[in-house]
Amino acid sequence: MISVSFSKLITKPVAGVTALALIVASCPMPVMAQAPRGTRLSPSRTINSGPLRTAYTLGGGDIIRINIFDVPQYSGDSQIPADGVLNVPLVGSVPVQGLTLTQAADRLSSAYARFLKRPIVTVTLVAPRPLNVFIAGEVNRPGSYAIPLVPGAGNIPGVQYPTVTQAITLARGITLTADISRVELRRPQRGAPDQVIVLDFRELIQTGGRGDYLTLRDGDRIFVPTTTIVNLPQTREIASANFGTDPSRPVNVAVVGEVLRPGSYNLIQRGGPSDLNIRPPSLTIAIQQAGGLKPLADLRRVQIRRLTKAGPEQLISINLWQLLQAGDINQDAILQEGDTIIVPTATALNPAESNQLSMANLSPETIQISVVGEVETPGTLKLPTNTTLNQALLSAGGFRRSRAKRDAVGLIRLNPDGSVSKRSINIDLAQGMNEQTNPMLRNNDIVVISRSGIARAADTLTTVLEPAGAGLALLSIPDRIFGLLNNLGIIRLRNDNND
Repeated sequence: MISVSFSKLITKPVAGVTALALIVASCPMPVMAQAPRGTRLSPSRTINSGPLRTAYTLGGGDIIRINIFDVPQYSGDSQIPADGVLNVPLVGSVPVQGLTLTQAADRLSSAYARFLKRPIVTVTLVAPRPLNVFIAGEVNRPGSYAIPLVPGAGNIPGVQYPTVTQAITLARGITLTADISRVELRRPQRGAPDQVIVLDFRELIQTGGRGDYLTLRDGDRIFVPTTTIVNLPQTREIASANFGTDPSRPVNVAVVGEVLRPGSYNLIQRGGPSDLNIRPPSLTIAIQQAGGLKPLADLRRVQIRRLTKAGPEQLISINLWQLLQAGDINQDAILQEGDTIIVPTATALNPAESNQLSMANLSPETIQISVVGEVETPGTLKLPTNTTLNQALLSAGGFRRSRAKRDAVGLIRLNPDGSVSKRSINIDLAQGMNEQTNPMLRNNDIVVISRSGIARAADTLTTVLEPAGAGLALLSIPDRIFGLLNNLGIIRLRNDNND
């Protein structure tokens, strides 16, 4: 026999090695979990025990194909009713709600075993029902969503399951107050507590980790919690992610405080038609829309009051001076719907900082001032924001010769609190910008150049002598009339020199 001949070919050393191998294989060995080579461990963790259920489970609306081997009259396609109970030939009602395809095939086999001898039943999915998922927390449109399954590669051939990030995109993306390191996916279990999987999307953004590798199943619930610590760089990461808020959507914000036109503004995208060029609405864009900062704006204590889905507001402190001096782009915070920007008033004015602020794009491009009195071209002028008093005088043509009082000018200013202040400034055209002799002007300032003493005396004398001059002019009127008639030949005046 072949078996006997084969046994004779085994030598003693080989037999000894074989026996040793059998003995080692029969001994219990410690079991160690190891990730496959080349596969990155997913950045998620399951709170409760047990493997995550990923197999497709049947429910109302699914169309399945039941194939009973060698019994075609009982085979065919069926749609599962809303209650999840199938009505099949010969057997009657068979509940399949929540079963996998394999479990449904086993249940149908057991049901047909009473009528058929060793029935072999297979169940395949023809057309899956839409997945119903619920999304809550820090998303722009929380609620329930029905996601249709489309053909493609997936856990089941012919079915492409949506991922967590795709579902969040349907809810118009996450808000800037979301804690993307603790996104929860809750999956219901039959006869057991829900499984809770915590996903870290920060790793997905920063390192490309597979934070959205999980595909959804019917009944899944996604919860995006609210962050407790405001992180400006992280908000920019969220805004740039494809599951963040759509940057092309307008954002309504309010701007109050030290801006030229406080109020509510509808901010739209900045950039070209390409998605790569879209700039989401930011703090500086909102300030520019509000007309720019006033000279008394406190750039170091700007605040953004932001609403959250959880209820309490978040107060974000911004230092725009850090943006202007060090180029900290994170201080140009990305805005979201409902934000309120508060620009406080500075307690003290630093001329050097005011000059730098006036040259930034956060200030208005021009201011309107009035120059009245003894200048060559008095009137209203539109000048750059960083205009000083000396520059305004030169823009109005300078002092009128022999009439302007050159040693001092008046400056009338409407204060932010509604009061009006007036001060006399000892002008010095050789001085640079300083608050004493050459201050920087503000919007709606009025510069008054008074008359000199000589001009004031001359004007007084003219006023006094003006009536006498008018009387002398009246006395000369008859003589002028007779001279005109004489020239026309109407009358002849006698010349006393010829008599």
